[in-house]
Amino acid sequence: MRIFRHFEEVPDDLRGAVVAIGNFDGVHRGHCALIAEAGRQAKTRGVPLAVLSFEPHPQEFFRPSPECFRLTPLRTKARFLAELGVDVLFALTFDSEMARRSPEDFVENILVKALGISGVVVGHDFEFGSKRAGNLNTLQVLGEKYGFTVTAFDTVTASGDDKISSTLIRRLLKEAKPEEAARLLGHPWMIEARVEHGDARGRTMGFPTANMHLHHCLAPAYGVYAVRVAILEGDHAVSRHDGVANFGIRPMYQVNVPLLETHLFDFDGDLYGKYLSVELIKYIRPEAKFPSLDDLIAQIRADAARARAILAETA
Repeated sequence: MRIFRHFEEVPDDLRGAVVAIGNFDGVHRGHCALIAEAGRQAKTRGVPLAVLSFEPHPQEFFRPSPECFRLTPLRTKARFLAELGVDVLFALTFDSEMARRSPEDFVENILVKALGISGVVVGHDFEFGSKRAGNLNTLQVLGEKYGFTVTAFDTVTASGDDKISSTLIRRLLKEAKPEEAARLLGHPWMIEARVEHGDARGRTMGFPTANMHLHHCLAPAYGVYAVRVAILEGDHAVSRHDGVANFGIRPMYQVNVPLLETHLFDFDGDLYGKYLSVELIKYIRPEAKFPSLDDLIAQIRADAARARAILAETA
């Protein structure tokens, strides 16, 4: 998959694409179905399949906050999209200039003149342009004017009537329900970051950990999780491991910034500087402060045993 951070001078072989437009945060089951529809159209027409998204997420631009809400940073999102067979990702910069574009300006100058699209697939609730002045009807009118097709994709729901949405998935992760989040995502939610040097307390207790700070992604509920870990080189996993992880501030030691500490079962190697993908499989317990170091070590052993049992039962 090719990635462009701009819309100028798009190669001729990428023009005429069918484009799925959206933020696609999490690349959940609803997103995958929408992109699959765009892919079917692209295959029928013999043109590239493209995704158009924005970096940063428009919400980060309009409502900046010290707490990140994103489920998938660009690197993770790009890998998921590549696995879905997307040929090109246009991760366009969302800045004040982009925010000021009217719906027709966006369509005429970006979609038509710059990208030369043949079709667009969006959700029914799609809004675009300055102050969200454009909607699905606007896009359809402009599609007729400029000669591209517009497909409104039906909302995908989970069991029951709940719409599968990034907002709902974020709430589930904050509520310590990673299994329910995974059901909506279609895959376990993961934290990806580089392993940093820590204080080595885990090693002295017999449970060495890979320490990771969260960058550009949601902070889930504090506590202990059963996890699966991939050691990445580039975008490829070179090995996979079961493990147990704690995310939080460690009440006995009060770290200032929340930290993900992951112990890989039956692993003996140097992880410093490595890039890990840690999948949250099941929540085991909240963080707690223990009367003594011996009590903490006993609890870590119990957590590890519980995580092993959970992962043995989980495909």
